[in-house]
Amino acid sequence: MITRDHVLDALRRVQDPELNKDLVTLNMIKDVAITDGRVRIGVELTTPACPLKDKIQADVNREVKRIEGVREVEIEWSAQVRATVKSASQLPGVRNVVAVGAGKGGVGKSTIAVLLAAGLQRAGARVGLMDADVYGPSIPKMLGVEHERPGVRGEKIVPVERHGIALLSIGFMVESERAIIWRGPMVHGVVKQFLDQVDWGELDYLIVDLPPGTGDVPLTLSQAIPLTGAVVVCTPQEVAQLDAVRALRMYQQLNVDILGMVENMSYFIAPDTGREYDIFGRGTIEKTAARLKVPYLGAIPLNIAIRSGGDDGNPLAAFERTDPRTREAVEAFVKNTAGQISIRNVLRPAKLELKIT
Repeated sequence: MITRDHVLDALRRVQDPELNKDLVTLNMIKDVAITDGRVRIGVELTTPACPLKDKIQADVNREVKRIEGVREVEIEWSAQVRATVKSASQLPGVRNVVAVGAGKGGVGKSTIAVLLAAGLQRAGARVGLMDADVYGPSIPKMLGVEHERPGVRGEKIVPVERHGIALLSIGFMVESERAIIWRGPMVHGVVKQFLDQVDWGELDYLIVDLPPGTGDVPLTLSQAIPLTGAVVVCTPQEVAQLDAVRALRMYQQLNVDILGMVENMSYFIAPDTGREYDIFGRGTIEKTAARLKVPYLGAIPLNIAIRSGGDDGNPLAAFERTDPRTREAVEAFVKNTAGQISIRNVLRPAKLELKIT
C-alpha cells in the first residue's frame, strides 16, 4: 500500500535546483493525497515566477513514480513569496523591496523596473512600484497614469493602480515639465513620506526605481528603505559598464545584496529577417557579472514594442505584442530575478527592520 511517508521519502530526493535543498526540508509540500494509485501533491513555490518550475515538476514525477503501485502523479501548484523583513514598521504589508539602479542615465533603468513589476504581476504576484527617481520621474508616463493623482484614506496616501500594479511617484505631485531642484535632505523627506504615509497594502514585491549614479540620492534611498537587494542595469558598452560597476560597489558598501546585473538594449532583432545585430557590443555584462561573482539576470533586446509600450503607457506590450524571442528574454529576466529573491530569503534569515527617523 502506498503511504504518505512513501511519497515524502521520494520527495526528499527532489531538490529545488536554485535553493539546493529538498522540497520537504524547504516546507514546500503542503498536501499529499493518495487514491487507487493516483498521487496528488500540493507544492508551494517560493515565488509565482519560479524559473525552474518545469524541472521541479519533472523531478517530482520521476521520483514519485518509482514508488511501487503509483500509476499517476498530479501536482497542484501554489506560491507563497518569502519575506526579507520580519517586522516592518514602515511597510507592514510588504514582503520584499527591490531596488533597480544604474551607474548612469540612459541605460533603460526605468524600463527595466517597469518590466520587472509587470512581469511579476503577470505571474500572479502582488506588486507595487515606487518611482524614487525624483529628478526624472518617468514611471507615471510609462504606466499611462501621468494625469492621475493618488487618493487619501484617513492619514495615508493611497497609490494609483494600473495594470494591477500599485504606483506612487513624485511625478504625481509636480507639474510634468517642472524641474525638481532639491538637495539630499528634501529627497530624504519625500522618501520617508513614501514609506511612512503610504498605504501600500499587502505586496509580495515593491520595486523601487532609483535615480542613476552613486551620489547623495541613491545613498539616502538605500539607507532609508529595507532592501531585499538591488538589480543593476547596464548597456553593453564598456564605458557604461564602468559606471555600473561603481553603482554595484556602492550597494555592496551599503551592505545591500546584489540580486544581479541585467544587460539592457543588448542586441537588436531585425523584424523583417529575424537576424540579430549586436549594436552596442553584446555580452559585456555577463562577463562582468562573472568577474564580480554576482548573478547575471539576462539580456533584454532593443525592441520597438518595448519602446512603444513605454511611450503608450502599456508595459504589457513587452509580453503580448512582441516577437517570441524578445518575450522569452523578458520573461527569463523576471523569473531569474524572482529566483534570486527566493534564494536570498530562504538561505538567509529574515532580518528585523530598524525604523528610520
